[in-house]
Amino acid sequence: MTTIEMSKRNTIPNLTTEEVEALALRLESDDYGNPFDGLQDWHFLRAIAFQRPDLVEPYIHLLDLEAYDEA
Repeated sequence: MTTIEMSKRNTIPNLTTEEVEALALRLESDDYGNPFDGLQDWHFLRAIAFQRPDLVEPYIHLLDLEAYDEA
Protein backbone atom coordinates (compact mmCIF):
# COMPACT_ATOMS: atom_id res chain seq x y z
CA MET A 1 0.00 0.00 0.00
CA THR A 2 1.32 3.44 -0.89
CA THR A 3 1.39 6.12 1.78
CA ILE A 4 1.76 9.87 1.47
CA GLU A 5 5.06 11.16 2.80
CA MET A 6 4.96 13.73 5.56
CA SER A 7 7.40 15.83 3.52
CA LYS A 8 4.41 16.70 1.33
CA ARG A 9 2.87 18.84 4.06
CA ASN A 10 3.33 21.90 1.90
CA THR A 11 0.79 20.39 -0.49
CA ILE A 12 -2.01 20.39 2.10
CA PRO A 13 -3.51 23.65 0.81
CA ASN A 14 -3.69 22.08 -2.66
CA LEU A 15 -5.19 18.71 -1.68
CA THR A 16 -8.44 17.67 -3.31
CA THR A 17 -11.36 15.89 -1.71
CA GLU A 18 -10.51 12.82 -3.80
CA GLU A 19 -6.97 12.65 -2.39
CA VAL A 20 -8.23 12.96 1.18
CA GLU A 21 -10.88 10.33 0.49
CA ALA A 22 -8.21 7.93 -0.80
CA LEU A 23 -6.15 8.56 2.34
CA ALA A 24 -9.18 7.94 4.58
CA LEU A 25 -10.08 4.75 2.71
CA ARG A 26 -6.54 3.42 3.24
CA LEU A 27 -6.84 4.16 6.94
CA GLU A 28 -10.25 2.52 7.17
CA SER A 29 -9.13 -0.62 5.35
CA ASP A 30 -6.01 -0.82 7.59
CA ASP A 31 -4.24 -3.00 5.04
CA TYR A 32 -0.68 -1.83 5.56
CA GLY A 33 2.37 -4.05 5.18
CA ASN A 34 4.12 -2.02 7.85
CA PRO A 35 2.40 -0.51 10.92
CA PHE A 36 4.44 2.65 10.54
CA ASP A 37 2.87 3.32 7.13
CA GLY A 38 -0.56 3.47 8.76
CA LEU A 39 0.79 5.77 11.45
CA GLN A 40 2.28 8.02 8.79
CA ASP A 41 -1.07 8.27 7.00
CA TRP A 42 -2.82 8.96 10.33
CA HIS A 43 -0.43 11.81 11.12
CA PHE A 44 -0.90 13.23 7.64
CA LEU A 45 -4.70 13.14 8.00
CA ARG A 46 -4.32 14.87 11.37
CA ALA A 47 -2.15 17.58 9.80
CA ILE A 48 -4.80 18.07 7.12
CA ALA A 49 -7.47 18.34 9.83
CA PHE A 50 -5.69 21.29 11.41
CA GLN A 51 -5.04 23.12 8.15
CA ARG A 52 -8.10 22.12 6.09
CA PRO A 53 -10.82 20.88 8.48
CA ASP A 54 -13.40 21.08 5.71
CA LEU A 55 -11.69 18.20 3.88
CA VAL A 56 -11.44 15.94 6.92
CA GLU A 57 -14.90 16.48 8.38
CA PRO A 58 -16.40 13.25 6.90
CA TYR A 59 -13.44 11.24 8.26
CA ILE A 60 -12.95 12.87 11.67
CA HIS A 61 -13.90 9.58 13.35
CA LEU A 62 -10.57 8.15 12.15
CA LEU A 63 -8.65 10.64 14.26
CA ASP A 64 -10.31 10.11 17.65
CA LEU A 65 -10.04 13.82 18.40
CA GLU A 66 -11.83 14.82 21.56
CA ALA A 67 -12.65 18.23 22.90
CA TYR A 68 -10.74 19.06 26.06
CA ASP A 69 -12.42 20.54 29.10
CA GLU A 70 -9.76 22.58 30.82
CA ALA A 71 -12.05 23.76 33.58
